[in-house]
Amino acid sequence: MKNLTIIGLVLLAVSILLFYLTANNFTVNDLGMPHIMGILGGIGIGLIIGGMVGYVSKGSAIKAEQRRKEYLQLQKEKEELEKQAAEIARRESELRQQKTYTNQNPQI
Repeated sequence: MKNLTIIGLVLLAVSILLFYLTANNFTVNDLGMPHIMGILGGIGIGLIIGGMVGYVSKGSAIKAEQRRKEYLQLQKEKEELEKQAAEIARRESELRQQKTYTNQNPQI
């Protein structure tokens, strides 16, 4: 939205400058068809540029949201793998304890 506002302000400043340079003694009665066409053309250009900027901004926002979701999914998978690794390590330590116990206390 910041880009759209800045582009709109720049286009407005350019149009005011051009209007001031071309019409020194302008009154409301002098408003004619060329001025209306210029105003509509400026609005059209602003809408076209605004649409393109909005399209690009929305596309990048969607990509950022997708990357964030993928990152969260990877974090969940990492936590699950860490839990599995902890469970495997716990089982291995229990098996080692059982082996040492059976080796130390053989039954006849």
